[in-house]
Amino acid sequence: MRIEQNAWVETEWRTKPGGGLGDAVQLVLLFGSTALLKKKQPLDDIRACYPRAHLLGCSTAGQIYDTQVLDDALVTTAIGFESTRIECARVRIDEVENSFQAGAQLAQAFPKEGLVHVFVLSDGLRINGSKLVEGLTRHLPGHVTVTGGLSGDGERFQETLVLLDHFSETGIVAALGFYGARLKVGYASLGGWDSFGPERLITRSNGNVLYELDRKSALDLYKQYLGEHAKGLPSTGLLFPLSLRTQEDETGVVRTILSIDEKNNSMTFAGDVPQGAYARLMKANFDRLIDGSIGAAKTSCEAIGSSAPDLAILISCVGRKLVLKQRIEEEVEGVRDVMGGRTRLTGFYSYGEISPFTPGAKCELHNQTMTITTLSEK
Repeated sequence: MRIEQNAWVETEWRTKPGGGLGDAVQLVLLFGSTALLKKKQPLDDIRACYPRAHLLGCSTAGQIYDTQVLDDALVTTAIGFESTRIECARVRIDEVENSFQAGAQLAQAFPKEGLVHVFVLSDGLRINGSKLVEGLTRHLPGHVTVTGGLSGDGERFQETLVLLDHFSETGIVAALGFYGARLKVGYASLGGWDSFGPERLITRSNGNVLYELDRKSALDLYKQYLGEHAKGLPSTGLLFPLSLRTQEDETGVVRTILSIDEKNNSMTFAGDVPQGAYARLMKANFDRLIDGSIGAAKTSCEAIGSSAPDLAILISCVGRKLVLKQRIEEEVEGVRDVMGGRTRLTGFYSYGEISPFTPGAKCELHNQTMTITTLSEK
């Protein structure tokens, strides 16, 4: 696997694009700000440098370029595989209620013979990520793993974009299918948040919309806990996600707010908040957030074997970025310390992360985690 990386910052490329791989590149990953995903010149430059490559990318809440975390940039990673074949698929989603069908349609678009892994990028606002994952996994062979994330729009929560080959659009879910016996894929997803306050029963919800906790208005209770932070909803909700569990001994998943509805007194999350589950507020622990990134890096490398992976795709939640602030690069540097200098790092800050917690676990939508996908050709 050969890799070239570059970044468009402000008005120009950091280095002249195209380091020599050219026609040998089958895939270019692009992660950028919403404004830059609409900009014609950098995308035209990439297409000219890599005329045979598929382009897959999305808008973000921050871009990861090696150990740097950038804002208002476009980070590109051109990949030339030695023996891996890729297929692409995309669907449009106009209603959140169609999230399961979107996942199923994507899964059915891929030929199954030789399929090893599916990497998916989704609109970050018009989606129920839990249902999307359910639709994908239910219609893929059991041995095929799935990772990916929901696109972002900084702290604005107004418009998210996904790009597959041609141009960036809202309301799109796109995926890559990887084929080949030599491709090794690792993955992991870890958080690092602390729970606080009482655990409450979800007494009224519908999919990813939450109405009541313990038969009281969930939005009112949430505002009470947030205090002065409630004025900044929904973005300040990233600082106080919910941990959900449905069984006593299960690992809880974390859910982050996408929007609130004052009229209906409801909160919409990136994934399901099922009635009958238990919810508890969470808050940041700086050191544990960074430890979570390091733990995800270690676990994602284990499936690759003794040698370092060729590429690591880091998808971390925008909430972590808001909490860590000037310390944000520490979580990426922690990943670099685990993987060493050989591995290329790319990725973005998201509105949701898609991965099993660890190899062999069920694939789920997560919020507030660092999720890492590692790739190598052995």
